[in-house]
Amino acid sequence: MEPWIVGMVCNALIAIAYLLISTAIVVPLARSNQLRSNPLGAATAAIFLTCAVHHGAHSVHMLLPAFGLDDTQGLAMRTAWGWPLALWDVVGAAVGIYYWTQRRQYSSLMEGAQLFQDLRQREQQALELNDTVLQGLVVAKMALDLDDTARAQAALTASIDSASRIITDLLGSASASQSLELVRSAAADIVREPPPDGPAGPPERPVP
Repeated sequence: MEPWIVGMVCNALIAIAYLLISTAIVVPLARSNQLRSNPLGAATAAIFLTCAVHHGAHSVHMLLPAFGLDDTQGLAMRTAWGWPLALWDVVGAAVGIYYWTQRRQYSSLMEGAQLFQDLRQREQQALELNDTVLQGLVVAKMALDLDDTARAQAALTASIDSASRIITDLLGSASASQSLELVRSAAADIVREPPPDGPAGPPERPVP
């Protein structure tokens, strides 16, 4: 088989895969009215669309000489298409097909415009998390000032539970709530107040 035939078929497969990816991005964004408010999603769809046109043009140019059309450019492209390019086209087509097999497995994550969620929604969730934790800490501090240890502990527990639930929603995983732990990557520094007499000085050296 000639290498240009392999390249023509693989470029056609790549063009179809990229065109479907672009469509799969644009349609949910259009339905949720995010084409203008979500430039990242629109730009990603445009990248896949231009790549689809580019690879599709290669296949068309190499196919036209079979119908007696565009002989000069089509024949030149057939001649220039060696095995290195053809093998790379095979890799590109395999990646495009593999993407769609994975998309079917993770279809729940691809519904709507979840891949390109509106940043305003992210900001709203972050504000909700901050407000929930802050209110819980304020209530706990007031309870400690009033020597109400039970109420302070209840406020802290409720604040931690609310923060855990919001973070789980941000992660977008229903199973994460079973294993989510609010653990820092490094231990927190506890600020201790100096003693009433001021900080202690350096230890005295023993007299020989």
